[in-house]
Amino acid sequence: MAASELYSKYARVWLPDAAEVWKSAELIKDYTAGDLTLSLQLEDGTEVEYKIDPKTNKLPPLRNPNILVGENDLTSLSYLHEPAVLHNLKVRFIDSKLIYTYCGIVLVAINPYETLHIYEADIINAYSGQNMGDMDPHIFAVAEEAYKQMARDERNQSIIVSGESGAGKTVSAKYAMRYFATVSCSSGEANVEERVLASSPIMEALGNAKTTRNDNSSRFGKYIEIGFDKQHGIIGANMRTYLLEKSRVVFQAHGERNYHIFYQLCASSHLPEFKPFKLGCADDFHFTNQGHSPVIDGVDDAKEMCNTRRAFSLLGISDCDQMEIYQILAAILHLSNVEVKDQSADRSSISPDDVHLMVFCELMGVQCEEMAHWLCHRKLQTTTETYVKSVSKINAVNGRDALAKHIYSRLFSWIVGSINNALKSAAKQHSFIGVLDIYGFETFDVNSFEQFCINYANEKLQQQFNLHVFKLEQEEYMKEEIPWTLIDFYDNQPCINLIEAKLGVLDLLDEECRMPKGSDDTWAQKLYNTLLKQNAHFDKPRLSNRAFIIHHFADKVEYQCEGFLEKNKDTVNEEQINVLKKSKFDLLLKLFEDDEKATSSAGKLTSISGRAGQSQRDNKKTVGLQFRQSLHLLMGTLNATTPHYVRCIKPNDHKAPFTLDPVRAVQQLRACGVLETIRISAAGFPSRWTYQEFFSRYRVLMKQKDVLSDRKQTCKNILEKLIKDQDKYQFGKNKIFFRAGQVAYLEKLRSDKLRVACVRIQKTIRCWLARKKYLRMKESAITIQRHVRGHQARCYVKFLRRTRAAVVIQRNVRMWANRRRYQQQRSAAITIQCFLRAYMAREQYYKLMFEQKAVVIQKWVKGWLTRQKYRRTMAAIVLLQSCVRRMRAKKELKKLKVEARSVEHFKKLNVGMENKIMQLQHKINEQQKENRELTERLSAVERTQTMERERQSREIENLRRSEQETRAKVGTLPSLLEQLSFLQHELENTRKEKDDLEEQTKVYKEQTQQVVEELNMKNSLLSSEKDELNTVILEQVRQLTEIKTNVENTKQMEKDLGEERSRYQNLLSEHLHLEERHRDLKEQMDLSSSSRQFGHKRTDSNYSSNSSEFSQSLGSTDGEDSSIQTEDETQPAVDLSVLLKLQRRVKELEQDKQSLWQQLEKREEAQLEKAKEVEEQRTVGRAELDLETLKRQELESENKKLKQDLNELRKSLTNEDSELMPPAPGSLPYNILLEQLSSSTEELEMRKEEVLLLRSHMVRQEALKHKDSALGGSVKLDLSEIPSFQDVDRSPNIHTLNEDGELWLAYEGLKETNRLLELQMQEQERVHDEKCRKLLEEVKKLRDEKEQQQKLLVQSLHLPEDARIEAGLKHEITRLTSENLELMEQQEKQDKIIRKLKKQLKFYMKKVDDFEAANQQSDKASMINAPVRAVQITRKEKEFQGMLEYKEGDVSRLLKNLVIDLKPRGVAVSFIPGLPAYILFMCLRYADNVNDEQRVSNLLNTTISSIKGVIKRRGNDVEVVSFWLANTCRLRHCLKQYSGDEVFTTHNTAKQNEHCLTNFELSEYQQVFGDLAIQIYRQLIKCFEDLLQPLIVASMLEHETIQGVLGSKPTGLRKRSSSFPEEEAVTVEVLLQRLGLFHTTMSQHGMDSDLIKQVVKQLFYIICAVTLNHLLLRKDMCSWSKGLQIRYNVWQLEEWLAERELADCGAKETLEPLVQAAQLLQIKKKTEADAQAICTMCTALTTEQIVKVLTLYTPVIEFEERVSTTFITTIKSLLKDRVESSTLMMDAKKIFSVNLPFTPSSVALETIQIPASLNLSFLTRI
Repeated sequence: MAASELYSKYARVWLPDAAEVWKSAELIKDYTAGDLTLSLQLEDGTEVEYKIDPKTNKLPPLRNPNILVGENDLTSLSYLHEPAVLHNLKVRFIDSKLIYTYCGIVLVAINPYETLHIYEADIINAYSGQNMGDMDPHIFAVAEEAYKQMARDERNQSIIVSGESGAGKTVSAKYAMRYFATVSCSSGEANVEERVLASSPIMEALGNAKTTRNDNSSRFGKYIEIGFDKQHGIIGANMRTYLLEKSRVVFQAHGERNYHIFYQLCASSHLPEFKPFKLGCADDFHFTNQGHSPVIDGVDDAKEMCNTRRAFSLLGISDCDQMEIYQILAAILHLSNVEVKDQSADRSSISPDDVHLMVFCELMGVQCEEMAHWLCHRKLQTTTETYVKSVSKINAVNGRDALAKHIYSRLFSWIVGSINNALKSAAKQHSFIGVLDIYGFETFDVNSFEQFCINYANEKLQQQFNLHVFKLEQEEYMKEEIPWTLIDFYDNQPCINLIEAKLGVLDLLDEECRMPKGSDDTWAQKLYNTLLKQNAHFDKPRLSNRAFIIHHFADKVEYQCEGFLEKNKDTVNEEQINVLKKSKFDLLLKLFEDDEKATSSAGKLTSISGRAGQSQRDNKKTVGLQFRQSLHLLMGTLNATTPHYVRCIKPNDHKAPFTLDPVRAVQQLRACGVLETIRISAAGFPSRWTYQEFFSRYRVLMKQKDVLSDRKQTCKNILEKLIKDQDKYQFGKNKIFFRAGQVAYLEKLRSDKLRVACVRIQKTIRCWLARKKYLRMKESAITIQRHVRGHQARCYVKFLRRTRAAVVIQRNVRMWANRRRYQQQRSAAITIQCFLRAYMAREQYYKLMFEQKAVVIQKWVKGWLTRQKYRRTMAAIVLLQSCVRRMRAKKELKKLKVEARSVEHFKKLNVGMENKIMQLQHKINEQQKENRELTERLSAVERTQTMERERQSREIENLRRSEQETRAKVGTLPSLLEQLSFLQHELENTRKEKDDLEEQTKVYKEQTQQVVEELNMKNSLLSSEKDELNTVILEQVRQLTEIKTNVENTKQMEKDLGEERSRYQNLLSEHLHLEERHRDLKEQMDLSSSSRQFGHKRTDSNYSSNSSEFSQSLGSTDGEDSSIQTEDETQPAVDLSVLLKLQRRVKELEQDKQSLWQQLEKREEAQLEKAKEVEEQRTVGRAELDLETLKRQELESENKKLKQDLNELRKSLTNEDSELMPPAPGSLPYNILLEQLSSSTEELEMRKEEVLLLRSHMVRQEALKHKDSALGGSVKLDLSEIPSFQDVDRSPNIHTLNEDGELWLAYEGLKETNRLLELQMQEQERVHDEKCRKLLEEVKKLRDEKEQQQKLLVQSLHLPEDARIEAGLKHEITRLTSENLELMEQQEKQDKIIRKLKKQLKFYMKKVDDFEAANQQSDKASMINAPVRAVQITRKEKEFQGMLEYKEGDVSRLLKNLVIDLKPRGVAVSFIPGLPAYILFMCLRYADNVNDEQRVSNLLNTTISSIKGVIKRRGNDVEVVSFWLANTCRLRHCLKQYSGDEVFTTHNTAKQNEHCLTNFELSEYQQVFGDLAIQIYRQLIKCFEDLLQPLIVASMLEHETIQGVLGSKPTGLRKRSSSFPEEEAVTVEVLLQRLGLFHTTMSQHGMDSDLIKQVVKQLFYIICAVTLNHLLLRKDMCSWSKGLQIRYNVWQLEEWLAERELADCGAKETLEPLVQAAQLLQIKKKTEADAQAICTMCTALTTEQIVKVLTLYTPVIEFEERVSTTFITTIKSLLKDRVESSTLMMDAKKIFSVNLPFTPSSVALETIQIPASLNLSFLTRI
């Protein structure tokens, strides 16, 4: 397109500026071709003329549209040039507070000089697994891209971090390594990630220092290779360092510091281990005080020293080696203070008693005299002789400093080697990611050898960067198959050749170093002579012969030649080194081992010539040569990897936060290659769109007829119409490529089209509104006119009527007014006279009364004020005391809570955690009950007080009325006095009447006085009653406060219970995770050992570390404990983490506890055996009695059956209407029936006799039992009179004996019964007496306790307030402790009794089983011998008992068919929910019924292990996990439902209660199954999360329901890559379908509804957290239209909840942060009222999140506006007092604590049928 189209009126351009580099301006007149000037207006309103060069005709660069400003990627800008880049970075950095920006493949990082919360673990989790263009730019995105490419392409990666000092290179590299350590899991050695990260503080301490530009500047370059195995877990690392700045050890400029380690050592000199080093303050040493800046603001060197030592220890460097390192560093500090004295011009000396030299030699372990000698002398060697020559003071000081630098350099290299050894792994490295942290391009006022090497390295890196960028551009064009031409880019190979080629700068420098008399001046002349005219990149300054200029890619730099040779040679006095080699200090000898090896090898080579010294000097590598070789090695490594670039920018030189200096920024952008990247991109096709994105964005530019089904052809057609020049764009296979400026042109066309459409819409709407308003106004006007005219007519008639009536009214009113005025004047005169006279009399009376009563009033008022002040003071004191006591009690409570939550205490409490929870629940129920009672009492008291208050108010009202009457009467007293004075004045002669009046006055006064006294008495009574009421009210207030406190305590206990449950579940998951990890490690060790024995075998890779969420351990079962113990015994020593050690310790403690319990049970069993032997005699009688009872019951049952048969026979005989008529009398059947009837009658009589005999025998046995017992000691029975059964049987006449025996036995039975009743009454009296005695003892105890508390109260009253509170707390703690001990003792006693009773019950049950077996045998024998009758009586079929019989060997078979091989889908669809759980429980009932403890434990333990094995193998299958979660919960519910506890049996039917377990108490297994259910629940959540994770962002954020007008903005090179193809776009409907599938699966498996609600709540929380986290990290998603889309999606989620009746599960509340974030995107954001509304609305969002959303808010269309910084500042000020978490991200990994409520089953066990498809035919229903 023509320039006139772009440079039209209102177009914005950039003008060069000296201060701001570029300044924005706007055209005020269209540009036409040939114009020599542009008319522009600056942003401040100034109009300028921009001159255009007629030769080049170069116009100023155009400014991008506002919609493109602030983009994540600089290459997405339509106009790619320097001002656009600078402005985009400025907007992002200053306005949006974003420090990262993409520039193609480069990440530009600007140092904010402020701590930002964007590097936490939740941010790492958010970036993990994401594509690089999907999220906002971040160092974590680059690290994730490198990690992903390493895993996907199997190619090594490199991250190159560069920038000048203070730009943040070290921090960026550190965060990249932290990311790798977090997202990867080491498969080999433990804690390798921590060791890799631990190398950073060590290298910072030894290699970083404070400079004028940076407080933590890296003074060396390093390349860290992080090694990974095949599973992409970190296995080790290796570090290479480059060009340590050794000169900093001996010299620092003003405002700078030496290396951090020296100041850390001085700050820790007070520690005992550092005392031998004799250190002090950093200002005391020459090497640390030259910069006069020993302290860095905000840095504690002592604390940093602790971190350094901790890092050393973590890397395996022993304390001894650490102390040796510190010893050498301390020696270097003492060496700096060695004073060299000047003796002459060429002689110097050191005092032999120099303290610092002595300390140095002592620390180094060398001779002091020898070191002092060689510090001031040097050895000269010739071919024949060796001379020792003294040196001058300057040379001696230089030699001392060279020695210090050499020692520090050797120590630094040794520490790097030690770190590499610590990070080295024995496992084979599969791939690596390298992180290069190297100095950027540097140019100072004085540039020396260090800057030359740094800039040389940057030249090499820039060359590699340019080639890589060009290669990527070429690959992209070839991939899309578009024609392209070779892009010209800057090649800095000539500059590199100037430095490193033959006869280059480094070559000439090395040659000059080999010269005997080489100097800096001669080297400079060689440079001038050799390179000045031959190389365009080399130049000579005009005013200097000791400097040279090199034209680098970033800038030209002038280097001073002084010091180049000395720094390149890096010489040190060899004799000083030899002195150090004689030391006995081990570490010092290790430092110089390399020198000895090099010397020995050189000596062997030169032994023939005899010139060893010269050969050593020739063979020694110079610093330049070493650096060149290491740089070539580095470039080879980088070329073999895939590079990723991070360019760090220093925004200003003042370290001001979020302040950008444009001049400095542009310098660094040019130096780091960002602008070169922009230039390369701009030369090609920088803007790239997919066809679908282009169609969605520019659909508005098309007509309906232009839209085809083929999107690609549609885009081609519209582009050919819009852009005529086909060179401005190219069509690729998947994308459209645009040249620079074309997207801006398309955006201009789009905005113009939208603006025209808006104007047309506005025109039509305004016309419609105006016409509608006109018609409405016209109709209203006509209506108003009609009503107004009628109103005017009516008003005129009314006026005429009023005028006529007014005349009459005026006449009468005037007359009445004049008459009334006269009467008023007359009455007023009389009234005035009356009141004046009364006033004068009252004044006289009041004066007398006032003087008399004023004193009394003052007295009462002052007393009342004093009492009021006293009461307020007392109330304030009491309140203050209460507050202080409460504060101390809270502190003590917090302290106790902290102690209670400690690890050791938690271990102790973990054993009985469930019991404590039950106790807490019981205590909560009791407190709630007490609260209800107190509330009822309070309401009763309130009603009583209300009635009393009403009664008193009525009395007060009566008193008030009487008081008013009295006052009225008192008021008549002045009138009487007035009359009296009047009479005295008028009737002076009537003394008698006057005396009478005076007498009446006296009487009246006395009465009045009495009334006043009565009123005073009533007043006092009322005041006393008022005080009593106040005390009652205060007491009630106190009771209310106590009730509120109890309620708050109850709520707090409930909250603590929930927190404890959550903490317990988290610890349980961690415990199981660690156990599973330990088990996996052991399996791996076993596999590795087996593979070494039997050769390499392929293993299933599916069993990864992801399955370690589950374990196979059972902490509460004996069998598992024993298995764990054997594993621990046979397990070899493995280096596990601290948590594993703690876990193992917990297991050992639990094993010890179990063994102690076993020993205790064994002892109790032995005691019981002894007791059983003693009691065998007694139990024989009881056993016989039980046997006889059973026989009696059987006989009675048979009698009942005989009676029933007889009745049925009678009915059949008498029933004539029946179909089968009875036989006629006399017939053969009739006779047979009669015979049967008679035989049945005889049998019935015999059974009666046997029953009577058995009853008598039972009475006798009962008597014998009581005789042997303590109750029957006083009972004496003459049993000889009772005939034996043998006598009765031997009686010849059984009827006679039966008759006599029956009466006698009945009589004896009555006597025995009476005696037993008497004994029982005596026993009840004894029990009653015992209870009374106990109650008396309790009363006495309470009385003593009351007296003790009274004494304590009396004593505490004499103590001060603090001591009183402390004494009260101590007393309360003592009391509670004693109560706890008593309760624990009682609990132990009860446990012992329960165990004893259980064992006795087991013993008795065995006895009963034996007797039953004997009876069955006898019954069988009797049945065989019994005669066969002709008619058999049919019995009902025996009902099933809800048990399944199985053999002991069938357990594994049962679990294989029922658990391991079971397919959940078929069971869930075909059978009742929870069928496997019911079958397992029915088998368990059988094991309980046969009283086989081993079978019970074996079945339960094997079941748990099988379920865990299934979950471990198939833990990623949602159906399997959901199925076994439902069945595990159902089995746990069955254990509770049929446990026999009253809490659970209340929900059962009578039949279900009959099926309760009888022999074993399995509450511990209930807890184990509960823990297993929690594990499976967490695995189910993990499975759901893994399935939902790819859908959440795509459906909730990325999918757009309405495309086109509100489409996405242009993007750059890093296009967002969707995980799904376009035809399979992920919508919120797909997400809802997945949720519906989850819900259906759980419902089909019969999962509890409460558990389903908890799962749904957790899933909705995950959806909210993931969506909000991505919203906070994606600038392109923060727009008005996206907020509308999010609210629509949330509404759909809420509708889904309502459809499935899950609205009350709490899931809707978890979406509140996302809803508020969407509302925040849509709400108005301009005024302070808007800010107030936002603060009120966004209660679920933190301040950080609100500010982040407002900062990221990006207009998608030009009609929107960005949020101003002023508005954001207002938001911050309004929210500064909000107390909340400072984290930015929501914790997406948070799992709510799960609650497993008891849900009884209505399924009857006896009705359950076993399907044949389960292959369980070996089970038998009983």
